[in-house]
Amino acid sequence: MVASLINDATTRITTALGLEKRDARLDARVLATHVWGVDAAWLIAHDTDPVSDAHIAGFETLLARRLQGVPIAYLVGTREFYGRPFRVSANVLIPRPDTELLVELALARIPPDMPMDVLDLGTGSGCLAITLALERPLAHVTAVDRSTAALAIAQRNADILNARVEFLASDWFAALAGRRFNLIVSNPPYVAAADPHLTRGDLRFEPRTALAAGLDGLDDLRRLAAAARIHLKPGGALLMEHGYDQTDAVQALLRENGFPSPQSWADLAGIPRVSGGVLSE
Repeated sequence: MVASLINDATTRITTALGLEKRDARLDARVLATHVWGVDAAWLIAHDTDPVSDAHIAGFETLLARRLQGVPIAYLVGTREFYGRPFRVSANVLIPRPDTELLVELALARIPPDMPMDVLDLGTGSGCLAITLALERPLAHVTAVDRSTAALAIAQRNADILNARVEFLASDWFAALAGRRFNLIVSNPPYVAAADPHLTRGDLRFEPRTALAAGLDGLDDLRRLAAAARIHLKPGGALLMEHGYDQTDAVQALLRENGFPSPQSWADLAGIPRVSGGVLSE
């Protein structure tokens, strides 16, 4: 029956992945609702119902991949970000709640009643650019990524969510010669190439090029800070997500490249997550 299947899967996930029982049960429920085309309320209301062989087989197929560590978001093909569902695949990073801080900081700098030019560098699934476009319809949002596979997913998300975003294939600023923006935002790779976290958990399955950035994890942050000034309008701002231990280094990069009074902001867990500043005039 439904409850027995969920309970068994919860135990197996807990054992295989070392998750808390609460998180393992959530994984099992998400897999079941996805495979069976039902919602969480249905699972509760039908917990004593028998499960057909076909439904068991489909559930076991996805469960086997989850037991290998494949992230839930890749198995079901979606992840919620800022209250909206975004399609994802192994070609893009999985949107994370931490990045919603970057959204909030960006929205505070985009007046709702004024057109502005906004750039999202390394857009991946498009979650950041699309969210900004939907929350600030007067803004012209441009999003770039060097991965055409990622751009295809981002464009699909924009189509599904009816967001107006200009997507461009570009290695950071390469395709943006002569263009300037009021605000540049980015969640770039910022993990050190030898960081052991890259071999653990969900990170094992996410695109390495979207995670790792040189020996100290700062390679792409250096490039963005150095090039941003020629692509910002007077008084324009740059906001970049970074690692928990990179605040001082990123603030130094900002000061070195024309942002004299950088600031940093912590996420809900109190971890420094975003740094940025306004370009000196």
